[in-house]
Amino acid sequence: MRIIGGRLKGRRIEPPKGITARPTTDFTKEALFNILQHSIPLEGIRVLDLFAGAGGLSLEFLSRGAEEVISVELDNMLHNHLRRNATALNLANWHCVKADAFAFLRAQQGSFDVIFADPPFNLPGTAEIPAIIRERNLLAPDGLLIVEHPRDIGFGADPWFDSCRKYSNIHFSFFTPKAGTP
Repeated sequence: MRIIGGRLKGRRIEPPKGITARPTTDFTKEALFNILQHSIPLEGIRVLDLFAGAGGLSLEFLSRGAEEVISVELDNMLHNHLRRNATALNLANWHCVKADAFAFLRAQQGSFDVIFADPPFNLPGTAEIPAIIRERNLLAPDGLLIVEHPRDIGFGADPWFDSCRKYSNIHFSFFTPKAGTP
């Protein structure tokens, strides 16, 4: 896994051996950040990375100037991997939290400019992520929620849904707050 843009561009981060997580491929990560860099400012933003896995997306946001990234990962091996990388790269603005992402959302206060969720495929509750974020008021008024998901989950009926981009069996659904929606 490599960082594809920003001040850490080209740096390789090897995920731990034997993990069951599926790190976002460089191809889909590059496609996602091409969309983001033309849609929102990436410098000085506050990012929440749910189901952070090996941390590829967190590192990409940090490399491109995010002010703060909070990465939430339940798996002990992956959480330790995130913490080791944060220390090795001297990234004091990268906060790695070992927690269940759903419990974290339900307890979280404050808002984020970008929330990225990449739950394991077939994880129960994935379809409820946008509603939980909306109910908890966790997305800034001009913020962006991105959910990576398999093709069998559709978010088109969600009141904040904007669009879905497809890359083989990976789908990125994009959401923004809409005035007057609960």
